[in-house]
Amino acid sequence: MPLSPPAPREALHTRTIVINGYRRDDGLYDIEAQLTDTKTYSFPNENRGTIEAGEPLHGMWMRLTVDEDMRIVAAEAATDYAPYGICPQAAPNFARLEGLVIGKGFLRAVNQAVGGTVGCTHLRELLQQMATTAYQTIKPARAHREIARAAAGDKAASGESLDARISQHFGGAPKILNTCLAYSSDGPVVRQRWPHLYTGR
Repeated sequence: MPLSPPAPREALHTRTIVINGYRRDDGLYDIEAQLTDTKTYSFPNENRGTIEAGEPLHGMWMRLTVDEDMRIVAAEAATDYAPYGICPQAAPNFARLEGLVIGKGFLRAVNQAVGGTVGCTHLRELLQQMATTAYQTIKPARAHREIARAAAGDKAASGESLDARISQHFGGAPKILNTCLAYSSDGPVVRQRWPHLYTGR
């Protein structure tokens, strides 16, 4: 167990988020997310009567169809479970994400498109993680394809070259330097991959 042993406690709430990335046969990518909230106890709800223990309080889906330039070409959402009868009416509004590009300023553009009373807090919360999943799905897949083509031309296609190509797709060292512990300018990863940018001893 990666965390220290917890104090004695009682489970009350579980939020489960599952996000998958798919490459479609037509060359586009689907990023699909599911969010579920459950309680360990039953409680009354004005719109649904009683929400039983283990029954979803929130049960929501979203799919973004994205091209290799990270542009959203289609977006859809669905709300199967919500605390209020009106909540599912927000889901169709997420089609407004079509045309947005996942990149700098994406979340600001999302808030302009589906923020406030036209959207849903929980569906909006999914979008940051879906954006990250889109990068993790599309950029490495594209880099892997390019490496495979290079290998077919008798060039080396090692895991290291794939890793370097993926970094290039993310904008190269200047874009990712010092964004996390692994890419610290004085750390071993930067020393090995970009020695000219290394600032350690």
